[in-house]
Amino acid sequence: MVPWAKLQLTFINIIPSPLFQSTYCATMLDHAESENKPLKVINLDPAAEYFNYEPAGDIRELIHVEDAMEDENLQFGPNGGLVFCMEYLMENSDWLKEVIGEELDEDYIILDCPGQIELYTHMNVIKKLVDLLHGLDFRVCGVYLMDVQFMVDGAKFLSGTMSALTTMVNMEIPHVNVLTKMDLLSKSARKQIDRYLDPDPHVLLSDLDAAASSWNAQYRRLTESFGRIIEDFSLVRYYPLNIKSEESVGDLWLTINNIIQYGEDADVKAKDVDYPDPDEQEDYLCDRDESFS
Repeated sequence: MVPWAKLQLTFINIIPSPLFQSTYCATMLDHAESENKPLKVINLDPAAEYFNYEPAGDIRELIHVEDAMEDENLQFGPNGGLVFCMEYLMENSDWLKEVIGEELDEDYIILDCPGQIELYTHMNVIKKLVDLLHGLDFRVCGVYLMDVQFMVDGAKFLSGTMSALTTMVNMEIPHVNVLTKMDLLSKSARKQIDRYLDPDPHVLLSDLDAAASSWNAQYRRLTESFGRIIEDFSLVRYYPLNIKSEESVGDLWLTINNIIQYGEDADVKAKDVDYPDPDEQEDYLCDRDESFS
């Protein structure tokens, strides 16, 4: 039986951004094609409306969020309907296994997941999905997408970082946090972002003090506690992604490869090895001998 593939499981950002969610997947598909790597994307967002790519599988073929919202017995709202759909997926996991398939050989798969943060911080439905994939001998990496526009001041940084940290602790899988839409920032804003890539909570707290308000003063001790948690765990670091830079996309691709140890246990294939031309090798040896004579 052909071993199951390495897999990249994508978690979408804390500020739901369906358009960039689709753009990220399309960017990774293009990069995989340029690297001659097999990659397919499976949509697991039952409320998705737009794609920049052609999904290899779509949860909406199994269940759509409107099914849960319009059912007379359920009558869920948008958030409740989305949670119901994900739980329904886990109850019918054979559909996902069929979409993934078994005839895979060192393939990449991206699971394009919903952007509702509660699925990753407070509930266990996505963790059940991860456990299912581990049971199928997948290697899983969480890619947490954070909109860079929400990381330009200390308060938003603390909020976003606590959400990312909660997700990392809850999911218990290898994890990379990505700042998206870097290409939309001005040069001055990009310099400001640098301070958040390797953050110092004390500096961020001083920023909050500078923005004096009754709210900041009242909840300063709580904010300080958040800062200490981030500093003590020291787990959250951000990777800035500029989708218009091939180097930036390639670096993220390499980072994820290293995290899941992609290809390290693969056998060397004959087509991957460049054998020297016999005539050229003979000429090289003759030239080398003459240089030593």
